[in-house]
Amino acid sequence: MIKIEICCGTACYLLGAANMMNIEDQLPADWRGKVEVEAKTCLELCERDNLGGAPYVRINDTEIMSQATPEKLLTRIGELIEGAQ
Repeated sequence: MIKIEICCGTACYLLGAANMMNIEDQLPADWRGKVEVEAKTCLELCERDNLGGAPYVRINDTEIMSQATPEKLLTRIGELIEGAQ
């Protein structure tokens, strides 16, 4: 299972996280059930980059994606799914 945590703190939400909240609806049918998406109140990552990387997404508890977009996120999910097969 691929765990996706989307930061929905104020800065991240306004800078694009809102566009990723429906990412599950954009997944190809064969990816569904392999990805868990969760909105997080704040991942507390803006402070270290002074908002420069917002919006942030954490993948599988360890990988941080900055300046995340639905397209970037879908690409990374695809890479992870293909790597797991």
